[in-house]
Amino acid sequence: MSLVKNVKKQNVLIKGTKSGLTFILNDLCSFEALLEELQDKLSERPRSSMANESGFVRVKLVTGKRYLERAQVEQLEKTLTDHIHAVIDTIESDVLTKKEAEELRKNQEVNRLLKVVRSGQVVEVVGDLLLLGDVNPGGTVKATGNIYVMGKLQGIAHAGTQGNIQSVICASHMSPSQLRIADVFRRSPETEEEQSPQEMECAFVNDGGEIVLDRIQHLIHVRPDLSTIFEI
Repeated sequence: MSLVKNVKKQNVLIKGTKSGLTFILNDLCSFEALLEELQDKLSERPRSSMANESGFVRVKLVTGKRYLERAQVEQLEKTLTDHIHAVIDTIESDVLTKKEAEELRKNQEVNRLLKVVRSGQVVEVVGDLLLLGDVNPGGTVKATGNIYVMGKLQGIAHAGTQGNIQSVICASHMSPSQLRIADVFRRSPETEEEQSPQEMECAFVNDGGEIVLDRIQHLIHVRPDLSTIFEI
């Protein structure tokens, strides 16, 4: 008869780092079991010599897919403080908070707008902007994602306002006073030849870190993830 050794899974793993201690917490057990094992392990350890100048040990919690309520974080921090004079410095989690999930949804949203952006007007959205109309000289459009202008772009367009350098700017007629993608900008780009009103152009940041213009048909090669937005 074969004997199977029953190895109990650890709910708390403790690793020392240069900056303090990292606690890897099992995300499948109950919080009560987690807290009990943490208290047992800390009671067996002497107060750490890894304290900073203020006398505290810096702790990083790795929680995986476990979401910690504020009260639970306070319980963990009290246990750490009581046993090893430690404070929680950072919490690394794979779980999105409701606020983070809402921000992610907004950044993936396409905002459709039917209007002419006139001189002095500023249109700014979270996510992509699909403008059915013109951007007149002196007008400005901004988006955290991509910008698509189904008309004349003669003012300022700023895509990727929160730093997304993969964003693009597209227009049916591209003659802006300034293009900006993340922190990269280009003033009054000149086309090599007169384009027909029906032929769209796109602007994107190339591998050299510069904004370049190309026909919309080329966009699928540089940003293949946008193929579901435009059937080219």
